[in-house]
Amino acid sequence: MKNTFVYRTEKPMVKLLQITDPHLFKDEKNELLGVNTQASFAQVLKEIQQENTEFDAILATGDLVQDSSDEGYQRFVNMVKPFGLPVFWIPGNHDFQPKMVENLNQPPMEKAKHILLGEYWQVLLLDSQVYGVPHGELSQYQLDLLKTTLEKYPEHHTLIVFHHHVLPTNSAWLDQHNLRNSHDLFDVLSPFKNVKGILYGHIHQQVDSSWQGYQVMATPSTCIQFKADSQHFALDEVQPGWREIELHSDGTIVTTVKRIRQARFLPNMQEEGY
Repeated sequence: MKNTFVYRTEKPMVKLLQITDPHLFKDEKNELLGVNTQASFAQVLKEIQQENTEFDAILATGDLVQDSSDEGYQRFVNMVKPFGLPVFWIPGNHDFQPKMVENLNQPPMEKAKHILLGEYWQVLLLDSQVYGVPHGELSQYQLDLLKTTLEKYPEHHTLIVFHHHVLPTNSAWLDQHNLRNSHDLFDVLSPFKNVKGILYGHIHQQVDSSWQGYQVMATPSTCIQFKADSQHFALDEVQPGWREIELHSDGTIVTTVKRIRQARFLPNMQEEGY
């Protein structure tokens, strides 16, 4: 696969940090539904750094910027730079890919969408964006790329990453914005035994479950959170967070979601959408 990033390590476990859906703005004072997204993202990063956990890489899984601004993307780069880790990214439905390509083409950002993590694991980052609409879809190109890569590296345990959700959230307003062709994804995955997990963002809430036999993980946003099991748009007062993922040599995934504890960001609970 073109643009493969080879991470050389002999460790039996590699550890990833997932941050998702920061929704930054051109103006760092701007708020999303009552939450200053710059401040909440900064607080998340601060508390991660205070824990001094050793990660091998960062996965930024979409909706990095809310308003397509150069300033928002540049600020994202500057904010993750102190970690000193490679940062791999995918677009979300709110991202503008030409601006992403232009502004994320610098360290510590990595353009590779295929990561070989030592001897045992690979990570595939897929583009599920359908520009201009909230729902997602994996194009035939993305599906073919997935199939080709799985065929080429059958000995590597595999984590697949994209933005949109495959599992229903039991929220009608949100589930209309899901990955529309998850059946096509399953058709590609089903012949392969080395796929261990699927990771995404988008739904601004934690999910640790399974889909078609695969471990499925969704992660809180670093800003606002959507209320789970709500048929109509609703926000939650649960706090911003991140996910830590351990990929072990035997193919097991051990993962934890953590949330900020040193500050509180409360959205405007009267909002009816965005």
